[in-house]
Amino acid sequence: MDTYQITDLEQLSGIKAHTIRIWEKRYGLIEPHRTKTNIRYYDNEQVRKLLNVVTLLNAGHKISKLSEMKDEELNELIALSSNSEETDSFCSGAINTLIGATLNYDEFSFEKTYSSVLNRLGLYNAILKVIYPLLYRIGILWTIGDAMPAQEHFTSGLIRRKLMAAIDGVVVNERSRKKAVVFLPPDEWHDIGLLFTDYILRSNGYHVYNLGQNVPYENASVVLNSTGASTAFTFFISRKSQEEIYHSINLLLDKNRDLNLLIAASEQNRPLLPNHKRIQLMNQPEDLLNFIK
Repeated sequence: MDTYQITDLEQLSGIKAHTIRIWEKRYGLIEPHRTKTNIRYYDNEQVRKLLNVVTLLNAGHKISKLSEMKDEELNELIALSSNSEETDSFCSGAINTLIGATLNYDEFSFEKTYSSVLNRLGLYNAILKVIYPLLYRIGILWTIGDAMPAQEHFTSGLIRRKLMAAIDGVVVNERSRKKAVVFLPPDEWHDIGLLFTDYILRSNGYHVYNLGQNVPYENASVVLNSTGASTAFTFFISRKSQEEIYHSINLLLDKNRDLNLLIAASEQNRPLLPNHKRIQLMNQPEDLLNFIK
């Protein structure tokens, strides 16, 4: 049985831990298990129930009524609510269903929900409104969480396939003057965010040179010079020293005088980034979209 702390529930559901505890005490929504040392924890079924409740709350139902329902009744109500015309409610429900599929390694449920989202929203909005929030919630896009590594690997594999297929489906404009190099620096291997960035840039008319994982900065600089690209996007996710970050950034900026360097960084690395007019910090996809408009 997989076990979760209340902080994990908060991250997965988007509901504050304080609120979850109130729901437990006031409505008996879920009752946490306890270890021999009286530490609270939750299992997959409890997480799934919480996600279902959150989905229905977003669809306009009341917590007092939902807390009285059995799991079967919640599932039936979820099915009825899936026909809602409200896009935000639909997206929220899809995200929670995909998280549930992640927790249970349920590829069938994942594919079924993804297809529904794709048909409803189209590819571009499906990625922006559902897939990105999903990845953010389970901690595998701009930052890495260690709470559920096995589930993360399961879902990242599925999403990687979707993103690669989406990238292949974008028609490349050979005459485009907008060029970007995207890469992961040395000792960075987490490429979901890289693929997501690749797709967004291509969808907005960029000719993208995706160098992949673990790329030496000297190699990235050579490609920038050879292609004439004026934009580069990279990630600082794994823990690094400020000296290492400064050295790598200065190497790129000094050798490529017209370069705009876009960086996505984990929370631990963001304070280490230098303040430079040619550096743009990308906290979320909207930041990238605003930059390329």
